[in-house]
Amino acid sequence: MTLYVLRRFVNYAILSLIATCIAYVLASSIFKPGDRYYGMNPRPPQESIDASLAALGQSPDVPVIVRLWHWLVGLFTQGSLGITVGGQPVMDEIVARSGASLRLLLIGSILGAVIGVLLGVWGAVRQYRASDQIVTYSSFLIFATPTFVIGVLLMIAATALNNAVGSQLITFTGEYSAGISGSWWDLTLDRGIHLLLPTIALVLMTAATDSRYQRSVMLDVLGADYIRTARSKGLERGPALFRHGVRIALIPMSTFFAYGFGTLIAGSAMLEIVFSWRGMGQFTLQAVTTNDVNAAAGSTLFIAVLVLLSSTASEILYAALDPRVRS
Repeated sequence: MTLYVLRRFVNYAILSLIATCIAYVLASSIFKPGDRYYGMNPRPPQESIDASLAALGQSPDVPVIVRLWHWLVGLFTQGSLGITVGGQPVMDEIVARSGASLRLLLIGSILGAVIGVLLGVWGAVRQYRASDQIVTYSSFLIFATPTFVIGVLLMIAATALNNAVGSQLITFTGEYSAGISGSWWDLTLDRGIHLLLPTIALVLMTAATDSRYQRSVMLDVLGADYIRTARSKGLERGPALFRHGVRIALIPMSTFFAYGFGTLIAGSAMLEIVFSWRGMGQFTLQAVTTNDVNAAAGSTLFIAVLVLLSSTASEILYAALDPRVRS
């Protein structure tokens, strides 16, 4: 099992590096970081513009492949991702912002996956009944709703609730309240309240997707021979389903989680913008709007590492569920 997981981890790491290199080359070919200087009034001297672009590692006189090589050398020898167009180290920005994104992603993805699996199993066991129909239509409705719309609707509902109770029960703008002070518990509670709405939005998105896939897989398992064999040996329907059926149905679900994590990252980025979080979503959007090659490549690397870790975790879960892999 260890060799299997290690081999898969190396494969994912190579793919992550390739994706990051492609992102750097594309950003260097499309973005024009010099335009921000040419649009200034008065325009800086050409020598100053060339020096600034050279400091960014984006001199147009240097081939893109050479720039990529220098960027990779800095990454592997110094742990540096270059500097942003604003002059801050990209690595420092990622470290400062990643905490906000990871809080949202980890909590939302785990809760959403657990709820989605439970709803999928419940829908398969109670196929075509009222509860199954409600979950199905609700999932399709969430599918059809853009991420930022879900966030805005939750904000409207929270505002209505605050007005109804006559106090600011739910605060949703930013990661924390400005100027807040107090004990560790007070600070944690404040961050938890700000985390509530974006987490609910992410859980809804994840649960809607996972429940549909889990329901489909579970329906296939319900008609399997080993379920009928377990029942014929005297095992009741409930224990037979959960002891044999759910475990088998979770095997393809572990792979689906890894592939769905990339979409989840995009959704969380939109939620960060809607709820004014200073996270990686905001950082990535700024990189695109400011033609920041280093920031765009650094953001891609951050996303690639998250997908790498989620894929490795799914492989571990797959090996734990399937004895054939462990052997």
